[in-house]
Amino acid sequence: MSEGMTMTRQQTSGDWQERYRNGLLGVFGSPQLCLDHGHGCVVVDSDGKEYLDLLGGIAVNALGYAHPAWVEAVRYQAETLAHVSNFFTTRPQLDLAEKLLELAKTPNGSAVFLSNSGAEANEAAIKICLARKSGRIIALDHAFHGRTLGALSLTHKVAYRQPFGPSAVDVTFVAPEDSDALAGELEKGDVAGVFVEPVQGEVGVVPLSDEYLQHVRQLTAFHDVLMVVDEVQCGMGRTGRWFAHQRAHITPDIMTMAKALGGGFPIGATLTFGPDVSGILTAGQHGSTFGGNPLACAAALAVISTIESDDLLTHVRQIGTAMSTALRESHPSVTQVRGSGALLGVQFDSDIAADLVVAAREAGFIVNAANPSTLRLAPPYILTNAEAQTFIDALPELIDVVQA
Repeated sequence: MSEGMTMTRQQTSGDWQERYRNGLLGVFGSPQLCLDHGHGCVVVDSDGKEYLDLLGGIAVNALGYAHPAWVEAVRYQAETLAHVSNFFTTRPQLDLAEKLLELAKTPNGSAVFLSNSGAEANEAAIKICLARKSGRIIALDHAFHGRTLGALSLTHKVAYRQPFGPSAVDVTFVAPEDSDALAGELEKGDVAGVFVEPVQGEVGVVPLSDEYLQHVRQLTAFHDVLMVVDEVQCGMGRTGRWFAHQRAHITPDIMTMAKALGGGFPIGATLTFGPDVSGILTAGQHGSTFGGNPLACAAALAVISTIESDDLLTHVRQIGTAMSTALRESHPSVTQVRGSGALLGVQFDSDIAADLVVAAREAGFIVNAANPSTLRLAPPYILTNAEAQTFIDALPELIDVVQA
């Protein structure tokens, strides 16, 4: 560490909250910490305190912090070619598109649109649906698809949508797992697409059943409506499969992803399955200045390569199963552990999640309250059994403290 860096950290460690209030738009509220650096699954704040990060940048940091393969890929690409615009293509962009199509097991004629975030990936999916057939989009109760105006229209929480007037897209919400309600809406004949998250993360890590996903696929195919699976949070290996919908053995028409794809570098992707869907948008109908830049693509390729070479999908499945069992048995107040792999929701019998986030942080753990009674865990895929055990061992006392 250089002397200049040390001085800057010393000068800012005590006043970062005031600097944040004076310099940044307050849409995120007050930040919990000022983080300085990280290594593996551990982050260090500006005062030098270490935390085991069990949230992973909200399901983003698949390889944790400063992973050598990721760092080297980004460094090399930054020294080679960082940005060229989409007037041109690059080898990393081509390599990534081909790899994503392979992992998604897409049919011939499938294609990829690369963007910068999950919301942008979903915006592209919305446009594909509406360009094919004008009409409504169906989304699920408790869905979260993003905060840009189109994606926000599909996000169920009224408090997110209400301040911004009428929705940009005509959306109908139906209850998850209710195939009859979905069929009734599709029978009206004015639907362009159906969006589902195989695991609804924001509501508390609630997986949709295989049977329901299969029903959605059957119903949309019968009514000639596009099925979109939003894998922004649950995709790219987070549940122990490359994509969570694959457990139901279905093939959607469109899939969106982001978060873990770049391992910390902003990137999103929209995959279209088959030539009929891939040909809907034509030149000039959509675009992105930064989307698919070689630096982002190099980061994503490093994530994918490391997951494959280190067999992290197997590790994610194993550690997810072990954590689920141990957390379920850790305290009488734990009523349920939902999800799989590196995406778990720990449900309690009372609304203690927010207090637990604070208590856990003071004890050196970063977790998240998905709702008042549920903690969300989305750790890096490299989390060790020993690291996981430290949180499992600490949780009972943390619960007792907040319940006292």
